[in-house]
Amino acid sequence: MDCQNLTREDCARKLDTDLHAGLSVQEVEKRRAQFGANELEPPKKKSLILRFLAQFSDFMIIVLLIAAGISFATSYIQHNDDYIDSIIILVIVVLNAVIGLIQESRAEKAIEALQKLSSPKARVIRSGKELEIDAADVVPGDLVLLETGDLVPADIRLTKAVNLKSEESALTGESLPSEKSAEFVCSSDTPLGDRHNMLFSTCSITSGHGEGIAVATGMDTQVGRIAHMITSQEAPQTPLQKKLARTGRILGIGALIICLIIFIMGLFQHVEPLEMFLISISLAVAAIPEGLPAVVTIVLAIGMRRMAAKRGIVRRMPAVETLGSASVICSDKTGTLTQNRMTVVEVQNNSGKIGLHSDEAQNILSLASLCSNCTVNGGKVYGDPTEAAIVTACPINKIDLDAKYPRIREIPFSSERKMMTTVHRLDKNRFRIISKGAPDVLFTHCINGGAASQNEEMASRALRVIGVAFRDVDTIPSDDRSIESGLTFCGLIGMIDPPRPQVQAAVKLCKSAGIRPIMITGDHAATASAIAKQLGILEKGSSVMTGAELNRTSQADLEKSIYRYSVFARVSPEHKVRIVKAFQAHGEIVAMTGDGVNDAPALRTADIGCAMGIAGTDVAKAASDMILTDDNFATIVTAVREGRGIYENIRKTVHFLLSCNIGEILTIFVGFLLRLPSPLLAIQLLWVNLVTDSLPALALGVEPIPGDIMNRKPVKPSESIFSGGMGYNIIVEGCLIGSLSLLGYSIGRLWFDVDPASPLIGRTMAFAILSLSQIVHTFNMRSSSSVFQAGLFANPRLVLAAAVCIFLQASVILFQPLAVIFKTAVLTGFQWLIVVLLSLVPLAVVELEKAILSSRYR
Repeated sequence: MDCQNLTREDCARKLDTDLHAGLSVQEVEKRRAQFGANELEPPKKKSLILRFLAQFSDFMIIVLLIAAGISFATSYIQHNDDYIDSIIILVIVVLNAVIGLIQESRAEKAIEALQKLSSPKARVIRSGKELEIDAADVVPGDLVLLETGDLVPADIRLTKAVNLKSEESALTGESLPSEKSAEFVCSSDTPLGDRHNMLFSTCSITSGHGEGIAVATGMDTQVGRIAHMITSQEAPQTPLQKKLARTGRILGIGALIICLIIFIMGLFQHVEPLEMFLISISLAVAAIPEGLPAVVTIVLAIGMRRMAAKRGIVRRMPAVETLGSASVICSDKTGTLTQNRMTVVEVQNNSGKIGLHSDEAQNILSLASLCSNCTVNGGKVYGDPTEAAIVTACPINKIDLDAKYPRIREIPFSSERKMMTTVHRLDKNRFRIISKGAPDVLFTHCINGGAASQNEEMASRALRVIGVAFRDVDTIPSDDRSIESGLTFCGLIGMIDPPRPQVQAAVKLCKSAGIRPIMITGDHAATASAIAKQLGILEKGSSVMTGAELNRTSQADLEKSIYRYSVFARVSPEHKVRIVKAFQAHGEIVAMTGDGVNDAPALRTADIGCAMGIAGTDVAKAASDMILTDDNFATIVTAVREGRGIYENIRKTVHFLLSCNIGEILTIFVGFLLRLPSPLLAIQLLWVNLVTDSLPALALGVEPIPGDIMNRKPVKPSESIFSGGMGYNIIVEGCLIGSLSLLGYSIGRLWFDVDPASPLIGRTMAFAILSLSQIVHTFNMRSSSSVFQAGLFANPRLVLAAAVCIFLQASVILFQPLAVIFKTAVLTGFQWLIVVLLSLVPLAVVELEKAILSSRYR
């Protein structure tokens, strides 16, 4: 319920509560029944069975299951008890399903983290009595008491506020605590950060005390709305997932079409239906790269480890690759681009700017440090962020200052007075009055005026400006008004939440890589603009849009004008989601960085959400895809480089696997057209796809990242994974591998087999050539330049994988128990020589092609 636009009396009437006695016990029970517990609702969970079954929705998986079913039925009808093909296929499918099932639900974790933030206890007034209750028992209309250190149990309209400040950075994005006033009334569309008469659930009280009426509880609070947005936002599919799904559909449909054509042709040629089923299964197995899902998963897992070593923990595996496609990075300001720590950067007097380390500046800082309520313990400063910045900048330890000039009186700060005054003993009969506060207010208390022009100039640069003045007296005046008159103005202290040191270079690198950096913050437009200009995010030609302007802009209009803006200030969580969706409507891959509760919905909506590991809230971490352990925006740029390298390597892997599969299809298809006995059996094809293809493909996945990767533009989501001539190369190379296998099969069948109708040696040679030529072909995939220039042994993992695969392939031919399973024959030395020579042809042909293309390019 929005009550920021009501006076406290109107709010009490609207909620039918007493400003002094609170609610009666009977009324509390009624409202608990009406509104429920003051808790966040957990998301609806899918059953384990439904989540498991959902893993089988991929088109390639469905085709494989059909092939396994046909294989099983055929073996059963023929009574040959040979179920190994169908068993292997089922094992592959179930293994992929189990891997998918164990991925945790991010929305569920986000809700759990939000629940942990909930205040466990609350103090309320009911029937005129003060009670301490569980926060879950607070109901709308309850009169809640709050003091320094409390967590706010519900959204509250203040009725009393004494020097009250609330830390709301996790919800609004503001780096400073928000000053509160019970008398303040604002419009209904005022941004959260400007609702100074409201407190919000899960925020904390940093100073002062107050009372207020609970106006919203549970899922109706601002943090509850965020929880609802997290559960209602679907995490989008990554570009790689979409492209692999598209590839899977193409391969699956292609396999079915080929099987149908062959089946119809077989019927015309009067081939036995059972034999046609077996050939169809072989083709289905040949067309689908069974190892591809596992290889991609492992390559992404390796990428996750590499990113973790560079301080980026990836929570959702496909997000590794998504980073490489990022074209827009929407970043929160506070704590992400900046340090979330107010820092003194400037001191000025009546004449202008003075050095921070000058005697005059140090004197001004010392006076301001004395006139502060921070505490120092173990070298750390605790208290209000503005005062903490002053105490930290002061050259003299506050403990020593307080001991030398003990405080004997204080006139506390209030949002109405906008200044604070302390009185200190200099010696037995001499006292010093020190005041600090808003400069325009302080100037009216000074006999020497002030520095109005300097104040305006500093404020125009989005600095938070504090004025300092003092007066030495022999006798302390009796009333506050007299104490704070006749002061001598000393100077102005300017502070800001400064940018992180590496961010400016990271923003520059983003732009050179074709990535658009966007600042989204709950802070004021002036502050956001100053930081954005300093970092190079806000440049000539781009503008700032505020949350109020966003409220007046429809989503359609926002999408049309989105590229005009680089900074969005004073925004709410709903605005952040709208901004992300506006960029996504143009096909952009959006990365969102942030650390607060207010960032969580946008983190989940974005294609990849990056949360801060140190300052980030549990909610932001749980809603994210990736956590930056050093809270450094620059780390995301490193992660983008890794992501691009991983995508490049996955393309190499897909190129390699699909060219090998086309070779297998061609071998089976041409063998059928020529009415030859099947050159390869289904189990042999499975062996090639799962073992001698997959291990080298994994080694390709860890190829070093090209040096120019960050000089390229992001990969567009609409761009096919086969772009840049890759589709053509796959077909040509596949035909080459298939032709060599058929040639080896024909040589073995016609020259060495006793019975060409039962070509055991021919099939073994085809099996060996298919496998070994593909192992050789992996070296072609390493680089677009000659493998000898790139270094034949530059990737030791690939060399090791190739050696292991050659050993395994030789084992299924030479080791008798395996030879029985795979239906192979022992080859002679001459037959092995033919196999080796034919297997090396792909290397020679592709090297020749690279040399021709290279000479044309030159």
